[in-house]
Amino acid sequence: MTERKTLALNPEAATAEAPALKKRGRGWEISDKRLDVLHDQARDRKRHASPAHKALAERFAKADLGRYTFKRFAVVGSAIVDFNCHNLGMAIVIDEEGDDEALNRRRDKSLESVGIRVMHLKAADILENMDEVLARITAGMRLRIADKAEARRKHNAENPRQSKPRYDRDGNGPPRPTRKD
Repeated sequence: MTERKTLALNPEAATAEAPALKKRGRGWEISDKRLDVLHDQARDRKRHASPAHKALAERFAKADLGRYTFKRFAVVGSAIVDFNCHNLGMAIVIDEEGDDEALNRRRDKSLESVGIRVMHLKAADILENMDEVLARITAGMRLRIADKAEARRKHNAENPRQSKPRYDRDGNGPPRPTRKD
């Protein structure tokens, strides 16, 4: 098996704020070449997954989560997260021994700046007590669903015109009676 490459950060980047979002590449300024590299790394991680990843992925495959699905080793912006639920805006990261904490904090700041909530799980907890881990994930999902519902209610209250269908144009809404003069 090939040796896994690791990324390192300069000391200033570890304390820096999350990078500003640009208007290209779904809000992230990433070149096509960099995206290709990230997708290749994600594919490689999926092929050589740790036992904790495999166990959690197996449980997610068996679980009926409705419209919420978790994608393994998803590329989100310039980061690769272990599991990502796009509908919830929630990412799960499995913390294993030897992970770079500064790099993890920077990734988390970048993801949270675009509204993605990151949940950290220890690999040992997944292997030893799967039911407790699944309860934590379910609680996190419920919290995220409640957050999204609250944000939707707030948006509808602040923008009442956007929350109701527009019947002032032809083709929108129920048919209108025609006037006969």
